[in-house]
Amino acid sequence: MTDATLDEKTLLDALPALTAAFALPDVREHRFLADGLMNRNWRIDTGSGSYAVKQIMDVPVAKVRRNLGVLSGLAADGLPVVAALTTAGGERVVDIDGRSYCVLPWVEGRHVPGTDLTPGEASDLGALLARLHQALEGRAPSPVPEPDLVVKVTDAGVATARADRLLALVPTDGADPFDRAAADALRRRRTLLAAYADQQPSVRMPAALHGWTHGDFQYRNLLRADGHVVAILDWDRLAVRPYAEEVARTAQVQFGVDGRFDLERVAAFVCGYRSLIPLSPGELADAVSRLWWKRMTDYWQLEFHYDRGDTSCDSLFLADEQLLHWWTGHRDVVQDAFRAA
Repeated sequence: MTDATLDEKTLLDALPALTAAFALPDVREHRFLADGLMNRNWRIDTGSGSYAVKQIMDVPVAKVRRNLGVLSGLAADGLPVVAALTTAGGERVVDIDGRSYCVLPWVEGRHVPGTDLTPGEASDLGALLARLHQALEGRAPSPVPEPDLVVKVTDAGVATARADRLLALVPTDGADPFDRAAADALRRRRTLLAAYADQQPSVRMPAALHGWTHGDFQYRNLLRADGHVVAILDWDRLAVRPYAEEVARTAQVQFGVDGRFDLERVAAFVCGYRSLIPLSPGELADAVSRLWWKRMTDYWQLEFHYDRGDTSCDSLFLADEQLLHWWTGHRDVVQDAFRAA
């Protein structure tokens, strides 16, 4: 059975119970959304409208239930958020044949990569993230704990050992282009780790503004229409973090395109955010340095590929690797783009 056939059968098996649980009338059409990462997603068209169906696979179901409970409050605050459907018993997640599903109203829009935004739109995006952080402060699923100032930092030696382990898993016949690229990247990564081991961040994190954050605020989880964000999607990673951490990560994923940062849009995005939440230059500098080191020492896409046999994130690894090397050679100008805001 092919993956596509399995995806089709998974939904067909669940549809009767799913539509009954969420009181969805006569499903007229359904389509698997192959572009989704981590979880399985479909669009279904019914007599009452169109909906997005997600099979939860990559996040604990209890955490998803908690996170989905926040969305209706955020929508009431005027943010572009759609609330999950609930069953007659008030449940947002249903379990069918050992699988868990949630359903949300379908929103029309496009995923627009960062460099396709104007600088003004990049600034607006930063302000939207700040508004989201402010709204989450009032809609949080639990009180914000005091920050843990001792954090996990992957040691250069540990990262090198992980690179060696993965390199041993890469087939040596050189027949597959991804295998060749992965082997070359792992060897180059070991060289980088040896060169920059003395710049490993401290496990002691300076005090910083923190609170509930989205966790994956970037174009793959944003729908845009008519120049505006009309839906913030994928709330699986809602958690308490330093705000600067999410700002830095969003800027990297959103504006780290074609192997380099679009520095003008990075500065505009951070400026938009800081117009509402005044992160200090020191907080931003620390977050950017920590993110650079995290990218240097992390191989999650290769672990998916070689440990799980999951190739869905291969393209992310190749893009991130190209950016990492450019970033390493231009760390000062990247930091300047954040400070310029």
